[in-house]
Amino acid sequence: MRGFGFGGGFPFDFGPGGPFGPGGPRGQRRGGRGRLNVRPAVLALLLERPMHGYEIIQELDSRTNGIWRPSPGSVYPTLQMLEDEGLIEAEADGGRKRYHLTSDGRPEAESAAENPPWSRIGDDTMNQVQDFRDAAVGIMAALKQVGFSGTDEQRQKALEVLNETKRKLYAILADGE
Repeated sequence: MRGFGFGGGFPFDFGPGGPFGPGGPRGQRRGGRGRLNVRPAVLALLLERPMHGYEIIQELDSRTNGIWRPSPGSVYPTLQMLEDEGLIEAEADGGRKRYHLTSDGRPEAESAAENPPWSRIGDDTMNQVQDFRDAAVGIMAALKQVGFSGTDEQRQKALEVLNETKRKLYAILADGE
């Protein structure tokens, strides 16, 4: 599960010097939020042991308690780029590729391992994300009850509450800019 389970990425901004990279392919995003940088994460993990691409995704998901699960569309191109740069090599392993560091890749991997992206996601952030997830699950349960058991009038009121809540959430973001 990525983000809050709604298909999004990591939801918090840590400001300058935080765990986010330069903001992805389109540069810096509104509000200064970017994405966690896959490159140093991959290198730091490969310093520990050779891995398949899917293992890398699973390991990052595990180390962040589900907060950050990079997509195959970000991990595999990164692996290819690192291989093209000669920092890692792939070897066939039962129809898969297992990646390992080269001697040229070891210095960058050691540097990345000193402060890997997942180490900058603190317990407070993980707890806050869990609180958001719990609240979202509770809201969905209540919405399901209104949808199945409520009258037309109650469903209309619930829809109004949802639309107002959406406006208020966006207003929170607008106030922060």
